[in-house]
Amino acid sequence: MVDQPIVQVRDLCKTFPVKHAGGVSTLHALSGVNFDIKRGETLGLVGESGSGKTTAGRILVGLIPATSGTVNLFGHNITGVDAKAQLAAVRSRLQFVFQDPYASLNPRMRVGTAIAEPLDIAGTYSRKDRNDRVAELLELVGLPRNSIERYPHEFSGGQRQRIVIARALALNPEFVVCDEPVSALDVSMQAQIVNLLLDLQDRLGLSYLFIAHDLAVVRAVSTRIAVMYAGAIVETAPKTQIYSSPQHPYSKALLDAVPRADPAYVRAPVVAGEVPSLLAMRLRHGAMPAGGNSAEMLRLRSPRGLPFVW
Repeated sequence: MVDQPIVQVRDLCKTFPVKHAGGVSTLHALSGVNFDIKRGETLGLVGESGSGKTTAGRILVGLIPATSGTVNLFGHNITGVDAKAQLAAVRSRLQFVFQDPYASLNPRMRVGTAIAEPLDIAGTYSRKDRNDRVAELLELVGLPRNSIERYPHEFSGGQRQRIVIARALALNPEFVVCDEPVSALDVSMQAQIVNLLLDLQDRLGLSYLFIAHDLAVVRAVSTRIAVMYAGAIVETAPKTQIYSSPQHPYSKALLDAVPRADPAYVRAPVVAGEVPSLLAMRLRHGAMPAGGNSAEMLRLRSPRGLPFVW
């Protein structure tokens, strides 16, 4: 069914041990994260650096394991007792686009070889079919066929990101995690890559988890937006609702921080205080205290009634 979610995340938690002079502490990178992504939909995941966005994306494609919770991809639970087998069953249907295109490409590998690497690992293509598929992918992302013999350093940042996207599409995935795919590019290149991702979504029926901190880019790409703060999603809503009437104080603070070319606009007071440390922090059910928009209140208030506690 069209409305059936292909990605279902429930109570996802991820902790990391952190060694220091006093011993070992626990960093709670994710705490009780829940969201769904439907076929052909883009969920924008926004929040400041260190809020847990990339950690969630990496768990979804199996790059790192979850500490607890469940992740269902196309009906397969990749966090269960047979997680390895379940992930292998859906591996070709999901891909990851990294933030830095140059760092995610081998500088000693020609572009054609880099794009063909997923095809070689799958082992289902003949040499001729492999070369034809690489040329087809280059044209799909707007690069000439003669790019096959060139190296990554011979391309601009925007072109390198197109190469990374072409490689991600090699095995015809249905779900792609885009981890800040335009943050390393200038504004004109950002617009081109965003338009490319939207065009590919229309043509191939892709679903995206689009991770970013640029609210203007997220607004252009997303169907729904989830706001993440200190390892938890504090608000999820259609993008029109998030931008017109955000409910959580942190969502409002993010929108107020966006520069506006209007001399008459008066920005709301900046949120006071510091972002809470994720070391030794956990979630529990409980009543929400009333209060203003200080950082202390931001870490406590949630529409779902799940306050942070120490």
